[in-house]
Amino acid sequence: MQAQVTAIVQRDGDWWIGWIEEIPGANAQERTREELLASLREATNDILALHRESALREATGDYEEVPLAL
Repeated sequence: MQAQVTAIVQRDGDWWIGWIEEIPGANAQERTREELLASLREATNDILALHRESALREATGDYEEVPLAL
């Protein structure tokens, strides 16, 4: 099962702008809706990867990584 997020997208003149509702900082602006959705996926993956790296740096001692399906 994959987690799902919500993209808020809107046309703004000649541009499409959007952001991911659940992840602050995941936003993008592109010329087409399709490019916008691709950029939002990439931004979301990048932010999650950074958060993952940060969490692992903070883990000390005996810990385990447990996948959770949402």
